[in-house]
Amino acid sequence: MNAFPDMAEATRLTREGRLTEATSLLQRLLHGAADPGSAPEPAPVPEMPSESARLHLPDALRKLVDRVKGLGAGLGLGERARPEPVPEGGGRFVEASFTNGAGTRSYKLYIPARYRGQPVPLVVMLHGCTQSPDDFAAGTGMNTLAEQHGLLVVYPAQDQSANAQRCWNWFAPADQQRERGEPSLIAGITRQIMAEHAVDPRRVYVAGLSAGGATAAIMGLAYPDLYTAVGVHSGLAAGAARDLPSALAAMKHGEIASPTEAAGRSRVPTIVFHGDQDRTVSPRNGDRVVAQALAGADGLRTEFEQGQVEGGHGYSRTLYRDASGNAVLERWQVHGAGHAWAGGSEAGTYTDPRGPNASREMLRFFLSHQSR
Repeated sequence: MNAFPDMAEATRLTREGRLTEATSLLQRLLHGAADPGSAPEPAPVPEMPSESARLHLPDALRKLVDRVKGLGAGLGLGERARPEPVPEGGGRFVEASFTNGAGTRSYKLYIPARYRGQPVPLVVMLHGCTQSPDDFAAGTGMNTLAEQHGLLVVYPAQDQSANAQRCWNWFAPADQQRERGEPSLIAGITRQIMAEHAVDPRRVYVAGLSAGGATAAIMGLAYPDLYTAVGVHSGLAAGAARDLPSALAAMKHGEIASPTEAAGRSRVPTIVFHGDQDRTVSPRNGDRVVAQALAGADGLRTEFEQGQVEGGHGYSRTLYRDASGNAVLERWQVHGAGHAWAGGSEAGTYTDPRGPNASREMLRFFLSHQSR
C-alpha cells in the first residue's frame, strides 16, 4: 500500500467528519493491507504508530490517531485477552446464539451443577471492548458465584463484524432504543434463555463493564419490564453520546450530550461502581448514571459509609433508600482505582484484584430485589 496517498485520504475524511471511514482506512494502513480494498488482519487491537512516527503525521491525521487510541483505552482496548480456563465448579459453560432482524449474536451460558430445573435468577453480563465471554467470566468470577448461589449467568458476545474491537455500540442512536439494534439482540438472548430454562422472571438482572456498562444502563432504561436491577461498572449513562466524537468527549469529560431522561419511566434499581482515578472513562460519568437513576425520585433517604479492603483500596459507599427502607440505588467509589473491574481476578483482563469485590456486591444487591 502506498502510505502517503492513504494518509492524505484519511486526513480528508477526518476533516469532513467521516471518522468511521477514516478510522477504517487508518487501521488498514497500520496493518499493511495489500491494497485499499483488502481486509485488515483480524486483530482486536490496532497497532498505532510510534510516538516519533506520530509526530510526523499531518495534524488532522495525528488527531485521529490520538482519538482512536483514546477511544480504545476508554472502552477497554489493550492487551489481547489471555486464554484462561473459566472456573466452573462442576457446572456447564455452553455456547449458543440468537438471531433476529438486527443480526446474530453468540453467547455463553453458565449452568450451575445444582440446577435441576427449578426457577432460578438470571444475570446478563456485558463485556468491555476486546473482551470475550470466557475472558469476562474469568475476570469477574461470576461463574463461581453462580455455582454458590445456584443461578444462571449469560455472557452475550459482541461480533467483530459489528465493531472491530468487539465494543458494544452504546454511542450509536440505533443501538440505544428498545427493540432495535443491539438492545433487541441482548433482550432477545435474555428471553431465549428464559424460554429454554426455568428462570424466575422476577429476578432477571443485567450488568456490564465500560462499553458493556454503558449498554447495561441502556438496557435498564429501555426494558424495565424485563430487568429487575442493573449494575454499571466504569460505564456511562444511557444517551450520553450520539456518535463517535460525542462518545470520546463524554468519556473524557463526563456526559456532554443530554442523557436520556428517566423521569416518568419505571426506574430499575441500580448499583454503580467507578474508580475515582479512572483516566479513560471519567468518574463524572458515574455521577451521571446515578443522576439518571434518581431522576424524578422523591423522598429517598441517603446513607453514606466508608471502608477499606485489607491490603487494597478504600471506598465510599452511598445508599439511597425508599420509604420502605429498600436500597433502590447503591453507589461505590473506589479510591485510587482506575479503569478495571473491582475485586476481579488476574485470570481475566481489565481487573483490579485489590477490591472491593464488585461481582459479590452486585449479586448481593441484585438478589435483594425482585420485581412484582
